[in-house]
Amino acid sequence: MIHQLLQKVQRLNHSIVPTPICKLQNLSDKYSTNIYCMRDDMTGFAFGGNKTRKLDYLVYDAMRLGTDTLLAVGANQSNFCRITAGYGAANGLEVHLLLSGKATDTPTANLYLDKIFGAVVHHTDKYDNKAVEAQSQELEEKLKKQGKKVYRMPLGGSTPLGALGYLQAFAEILDYENKNKIHFDYIFLASGSGGTQAGLILGKMLSDWQAEIIGISVGRTANELYQVVGNLANSAAKLLGQVPKAVHFRVDDNYIGEKYGAFTDWGSVAIQEFAKNEGILLDNVYTGKAAAGMLDYLGKNKINKSKNILFIHTGGNIELFE
Repeated sequence: MIHQLLQKVQRLNHSIVPTPICKLQNLSDKYSTNIYCMRDDMTGFAFGGNKTRKLDYLVYDAMRLGTDTLLAVGANQSNFCRITAGYGAANGLEVHLLLSGKATDTPTANLYLDKIFGAVVHHTDKYDNKAVEAQSQELEEKLKKQGKKVYRMPLGGSTPLGALGYLQAFAEILDYENKNKIHFDYIFLASGSGGTQAGLILGKMLSDWQAEIIGISVGRTANELYQVVGNLANSAAKLLGQVPKAVHFRVDDNYIGEKYGAFTDWGSVAIQEFAKNEGILLDNVYTGKAAAGMLDYLGKNKINKSKNILFIHTGGNIELFE
């Protein structure tokens, strides 16, 4: 059913999908459980990550509308903005990025890649999401007055259309389950702007999949993010002509640390665990915290260790080179 619904919505095909799902045997042995990993850090385009799935839909929509300029917002080291810059370069679109943080004479990591892709970077000293979005609207109006046709995207590209990228990922998970005669009982992922988790929740909604999707918040409170994810999932269902229905999912904000982007001891430990046991690199902002949450759940027996766990690696490794 999901594949049929998605066939009705056109998109670009820059993402290299389906991504591999592999068992993390060493960590499984260490924690006496069954941990699998969906390697969405390997979606390929512009160093990959979960944002390519969203941008396949969003940039196609932008081009369909006759856009010549993409406008994205995020933190100075935004993965979404880095990949947006790549999409613009590949499709002949001008890209403007509004980034929270100071400009630097020696850009590193994502900022360096933004420059290589040719994006025009605007810096702001505002960090509050609403304030940054308001400033991006002002920038949009300024660009329009210059004669540009602007396609402005919110933080993380988390729109109902963008969420379809992770409905596609959910369909791939179901395909893997069917092919390998396995059922995942828990899915863990980093949840920031909400679109990735919303796409998975939509998949659960449409398929009546019986398992738990646990989003480890990297910035927002659990209550706020829960509402954002639920609203996005429902809106995406309506976009596909489906009737939304309530499904159970979980958001946990206990692993954020001091604030979004702050390094945490437990995140650092999780990065070491994945690197030294599996040769897989995580980052401090997103996947490290999601992995820390998953490993803490296992250590404290918050989930049934005899069940199968899927960890979604949403990318962001570039942060290690900041």
